Amino acid sequence: MLFVSDNAKQKIESIKAEGTITDEYFIRVSVTSGGCSGLSYKMDFDNEMQPRDQTFEDKGLKVVTDLKSFLYLCNSTLEFSGGLEGQGFHFTNPNATRSCGCGESFAV
Repeated sequence: MLFVSDNAKQKIESIKAEGTITDEYFIRVSVTSGGCSGLSYKMDFDNEMQPRDQTFEDKGLKVVTDLKSFLYLCNSTLEFSGGLEGQGFHFTNPNATRSCGCGESFAV
């Protein structure tokens, strides 16, 4: 399962309310190679499913990931913080054994 925090849900709904992203779009999250800890998170809005996608719904939002990324993201929560020290989306990932100082990358 992939989860969405209340703050992330509010921000996503705010983005959709601007009119650039319609309801047919879902949140696609994935893991790519790179970053100072070895693996990096990626998040986009998408409207095309791929054959091996894993689909989850939390708080009324559809979250999709590819099977390989799901192995790294299982039970992770998409978060959003709007504080002075860095505004943006990030993940709370119980599978990460370490992460970089900025939270952009991790290792398992």
